Amino acid sequence: MIIVLKDGIGKDKIKSFSDELSRDYGVKVNTWFGTHSTVLGLIGDTQSVDIERVQANDIVDTVKRVQEPYKKANRKFHPDDTVIEVAGRKIGGGNIAIIAGPCSVENRDQICGIAERVKAAGASFLRGGAFKPRTSPYSFQGLRAEGIELLLEAKKQTGLPIVTEIMSINHIDLFADVDIIQVGARNMQNFELLKALGATGKPILLKRGLANTIEETLMSAEYIMSAGNEKVILCERGVRTFEDYTRNTLDISAVPVFKRLSHLPVIVDPSHASGIDWLVEPLSLSAVAAGADGLIIEVHNDPPHALSDGAQSVTPDAFDVIAKKVFHLKKALADL
Repeated sequence: MIIVLKDGIGKDKIKSFSDELSRDYGVKVNTWFGTHSTVLGLIGDTQSVDIERVQANDIVDTVKRVQEPYKKANRKFHPDDTVIEVAGRKIGGGNIAIIAGPCSVENRDQICGIAERVKAAGASFLRGGAFKPRTSPYSFQGLRAEGIELLLEAKKQTGLPIVTEIMSINHIDLFADVDIIQVGARNMQNFELLKALGATGKPILLKRGLANTIEETLMSAEYIMSAGNEKVILCERGVRTFEDYTRNTLDISAVPVFKRLSHLPVIVDPSHASGIDWLVEPLSLSAVAAGADGLIIEVHNDPPHALSDGAQSVTPDAFDVIAKKVFHLKKALADL
C-alpha cells in the first residue's frame, strides 16, 4: 500500500503519522521524500488497514493498494529514478554508463591493456570475470582470487572502477575492494547469496536469468533490497527461446517494461544476448534507443584465442566505434 501525502507537511508530523501506522497495523513504513511529493510505503500484511480512516487524515492526499509482490523495487513506492553513483560515475537518471572488458581475466598484460583501451573509448567501468560459471566442468573456470587482484591492478593503473561476478556466498570477503558485484544469470535465484549481498551495501548488478520473467527478476532485486541494500542495477542479458541462430534472444521490450515497473537503473548485455560479435553494435544501439541506462560489453584484444566467449567479444577497435555511436545516439535522443 502507498500513501501520498499533501505538499508542505513537516517531517515531525510525517514521523508521528508513520509511527501510528506501524503501531496500529503492524506494518513497516518506508518514507520517500520526492521533489513534488512525499510517499509512504506500507510493507507487510496491509489487509487490515482501514483505507477510509487513513484517507481521513488531514495530511493524506491519496491511498492506493499495491498488488505487485515487490515493494522496494516498485516505482509506485519511489516515483523518481534511482541513480547509483560509484567513484563519481552515475548509473541511471538519464546517464549512460558503459561497462567493458574481457569475459575472463587471463593475465596482467591482457586485462591492463584492455582497460587502457576501453577507458580511452569512453567506458566508465572495467568488467572482467575472475570466477567463471561454465556449462562444461572442463572449460576455463577463471583465475579466481588472482583474477580479482589483477582487476585491482588494472583499476590502479587506469582509475576505472571494476565489475566482476560472484559465484558463492563463501567468496564475499574476496570482493571487499570490488566496486560493483555482479550476480550472473545462473545465480539470479540464489536467494541466500542475494540476502548476503544485501548486507554488503555494495552496488549489485543483477542479471536476469535466461528463463526468468520480469516479475521474477524484480523479486530477486527485492531480496537484495529487503536485506538493506537498495543499490541494485537490473541487467537484461537475453532469454532462451526456440531461436538458435543467436546464443539467446535479447528481450528489448524488457527495458521499457522494467523502467515502467521499477525505479532501478536498467542496463543491457548485448554480448551474452547474441553470442555473436557483429551483433553487439546493433543491439547496443537498440538498447540505448529503448531507454537503457547503460551497457555491459565484452572486449578482448585477441578474440580467436580468448579463454572464454571469444565469439561474442569485440576487439578494442570495434569497441571504439560502438562507443562513439552509442554516445552520439544518446545525445541525439536527448536533443529530440
